[in-house]
Amino acid sequence: MRRMNKRKRQAPIFPAKLETLQDRLKKHIHNDTDFSYSIYHQQNQRFAVFYIPYLIDTNKLEASLLKPALDSKQILTSDFLLYHTPLSSGKAENRLDDILKRMLTGNVVIYIENNAEAIAFPMLKEEKRDLSTAETESVVLGPQIAFTESLTTNMNLIRNSILSSDLVLEKITIGKRAPKEVRLTYLKTIANQDDIRTMRQRLKELDVDEIEDSSVLIQLIEDHSPSIFPQFYETELPDRFTYSISKGRIGVLVDNSPTGIIAPVTLFSFFESTEDLYMRWNIGSFFRILRFLAMIISVLLTPFYVAIVTYHYEVIPTPLLISLGQSRANVPFPPIFEAILLELLIELLREAGARLPTKVGQTMGIVGGVVVGTAAVQAGLTSNILIIFITLSALASFTAPSYLMGTTIRVLRFPMILLAGLLGIIGIMFGACFLVIHLLKLTSLGRPYLSPIYPFNWEDLNKTLYRLPYHMQSKRFTSFRLKDIYRFNKNKAKQKKDIDE
Repeated sequence: MRRMNKRKRQAPIFPAKLETLQDRLKKHIHNDTDFSYSIYHQQNQRFAVFYIPYLIDTNKLEASLLKPALDSKQILTSDFLLYHTPLSSGKAENRLDDILKRMLTGNVVIYIENNAEAIAFPMLKEEKRDLSTAETESVVLGPQIAFTESLTTNMNLIRNSILSSDLVLEKITIGKRAPKEVRLTYLKTIANQDDIRTMRQRLKELDVDEIEDSSVLIQLIEDHSPSIFPQFYETELPDRFTYSISKGRIGVLVDNSPTGIIAPVTLFSFFESTEDLYMRWNIGSFFRILRFLAMIISVLLTPFYVAIVTYHYEVIPTPLLISLGQSRANVPFPPIFEAILLELLIELLREAGARLPTKVGQTMGIVGGVVVGTAAVQAGLTSNILIIFITLSALASFTAPSYLMGTTIRVLRFPMILLAGLLGIIGIMFGACFLVIHLLKLTSLGRPYLSPIYPFNWEDLNKTLYRLPYHMQSKRFTSFRLKDIYRFNKNKAKQKKDIDE
């Protein structure tokens, strides 16, 4: 704090000679090749233009600043540069630290000799990729476009989707050594004011050198960082982001990050897909319920196999017990070791496939799974029945639309298998109870993570566990206590009139 206060009290460096200014700037820039300092003459005046070359749009510099300044028939002044050049957002600076910060963020600084201030103009050259389809959240129905690393492009996508004056894109800068721009996004007439203040406070109070990505930012501001469950939703789909904003949630966009953050969310938010909106309500409800069942199957199926084979043979029908005994006759390992071995094998194949090029990764995953699985059965390392259970569990975990939640489900299987192998079904029940207690304690931006199940809210069930027809969804998510919970008039939505009426 003392060092920062000392910098704030630093005396202005102007007026100054151009050569003196150049020497002072070079002392603070460690690599001279990254610094361009040019002196020009105009109307018996001298002025300097300095910047970092690879950050600047040189075409804009030539056309919008140098040409008007050199062609001017009058004496250059700060007012002329600010108000008579085809540039906007120019700002006067007279302290060395402020000038250096401007240069590092893509500004061109012009200084007229012996003036009391320099003028900085933003001319950042943005390197960005073209819009493309989403990779981790692929969808069949609905918009296919995904966010990019350009914050300007992402804000443009949001503005084009929500054509409302209520949309707020509040600017916040995070990072002391490498500042990064963050945009807090919400609809001011809908979003809960307490949620907005909480998110704003968490962002502004961050005391870090830098944030690399929105994923890192989530880890810094989430409610319970030790938890394995994600408490904010991270999406690369602009339509999901805007849909959440229109329902009263809060979004965060981070510069140089291709994903947006949505909060508050519930556990059930991670099993909702944007495709549910574009399907008929009954079909969308079916697939949403299917994903919930798939989560339960993925977490409990393999542990139940281990528990039953280890301790509870009596619950298996006799014909199946005979088949199971024949399958495990040549396996020298206990079921718990056998299951963990196969689960680790599946995770290794998945991780290797994700790191390899797309075509090679897909081939490697399929061929590796078939070859290694067949070889493991023939070598007597595992039973073919367990391979079926492991495969079903792995497939079920991939049904979660959120990659983070899918990863959480896969990791949860390992402690559940250990408990099943040590204590049988009692161990599974102990693990399930611990999991439920943990979820009951979790919050997202201060809101209950298991809402609307706990605390129970009947009106919100149709927005989480299933869907209703659009004319019956007149209310937003009431558990978040939004300013305006009504989307439309329910009675008018039912009115149907023929053209001849």
